[in-house]
Amino acid sequence: MELFTLFTHPVPDHSTGTFLFLYTKNNPLILMWAILYRINGVAPSKDDVGFQRTRLLKPRQQPKRLKTNEDPPRSLLIANVQLNIPAQETTYYCRVVRLPQHFIRKHHVIQFEAAIEEGREPIVHHMEVFHCEAPPDETIPEYRGPCTDPSRPDSTRVCKRVLAAWAYGAGPFLYPPEAGLPIGGPDFNPYVMLEVHYNNPPMRGDWVDSSGLRMWYTSHLRQYDAGVMELGLEYTDKMAIPPGQDSYTLTGYCLPQCTAVSLPKTGITIFGSQLHTHLLGYRVVTQHFRAQDGLELAELDRDNHYSTHYQEIRLLANPVKVFPGDALLTTCWFDSTEKVNVSLGGFSISDEMCVNYVHYFPRINLEVCKSSISWQALANYFKFVNEWDKQATSPSNGVSNNYHAIEWTRLRAQTLGDYYSMAPISMQCNQSSGERFPGNWEGLPSPGFPLPLAETRTNETRCASRARGELVPE
Repeated sequence: MELFTLFTHPVPDHSTGTFLFLYTKNNPLILMWAILYRINGVAPSKDDVGFQRTRLLKPRQQPKRLKTNEDPPRSLLIANVQLNIPAQETTYYCRVVRLPQHFIRKHHVIQFEAAIEEGREPIVHHMEVFHCEAPPDETIPEYRGPCTDPSRPDSTRVCKRVLAAWAYGAGPFLYPPEAGLPIGGPDFNPYVMLEVHYNNPPMRGDWVDSSGLRMWYTSHLRQYDAGVMELGLEYTDKMAIPPGQDSYTLTGYCLPQCTAVSLPKTGITIFGSQLHTHLLGYRVVTQHFRAQDGLELAELDRDNHYSTHYQEIRLLANPVKVFPGDALLTTCWFDSTEKVNVSLGGFSISDEMCVNYVHYFPRINLEVCKSSISWQALANYFKFVNEWDKQATSPSNGVSNNYHAIEWTRLRAQTLGDYYSMAPISMQCNQSSGERFPGNWEGLPSPGFPLPLAETRTNETRCASRARGELVPE
């Protein structure tokens, strides 16, 4: 931490607020701790103590002024209706809806935000709205049910192109004046799908929810169509975080081979970034490389004090131009000191993710640019630890069972991390339809770009304090 600032200020109920700001020059995320002391000297109760993450150093953004003949933006709410949440820890619920008739004309979404039913904030982890990429005259069944239900109609599988994404802690996202998210038009299939991740650790069966996403749109089109792209690691159990590690890193690659076949010669401009992990992540960075020159450019985004409770979508102070042949590497740091067994990649809140949802223009057909260790490389690893380290791994076991069969030590964890950094890669270079771009995406060589230096956190007190939610200076 570069600076601590402590000051007091009166608040409306005649109390005094004491505020402590901690920040770094290179990382605009601010951690704020506020304690309110009653004027009569009574010790503060838990209601008088506040903890809030925010960013003070945000790029200045002026809302686009309406022209005299321009109608004000209209809102579109896509939400569940009186949904009974299942009594299980993790539920991904999908709802397909048809857009109103006036979306036969193209519009631009200029802002979106969460519309969470009051009192349901603890269970709504994240939400996404997908477009159903199908011919404009094709009817998509208006399915409502668990996203992974076997009875879900196959024709809804085309609902894959991300239109809007929100995660816990994020506020409204306002597009820059020159870009808007395209929705509607004569060539646009009128069906979209809401996906909500409900996190219900107590497994209560009495939750009823009507949350969703609200989009603000206009018929006055802007200069560019905007899009959303996923960077980082695939959602797969091929990637693992051994237990007992105070600082363990995983990296997801968007390789030059993918950007070379998917980006226009003029490139794209990334103007927004939303970093995302689950409960173990505490630091995330996306690096940018110009592969043909072997140059590392300025980082696209970094959060040294990441919290799963504050997943804002950041407008970048300096939008980033990405060209064909560039590489984007997303690295996440995880703290698994309180885990007794391995944590795997996956969709549950108890699984892990390492992702950056980037917002850019002009919109292209690249939807996902993520990676994982190749299947053959992982099979070779499990064979090695069985034959040479006497671990109970076997080709007949699934990936998850093999990881759980290993008796993890710090040396075995370090060996796995080193192997990840050099092993061949499986790439998701996916179009909006879910199909991969033409090419061989399995067993690609590790690119050899310099990864960010791993941070070693040996202070056990710091780890314990952070787990309790306390502020611990770096």
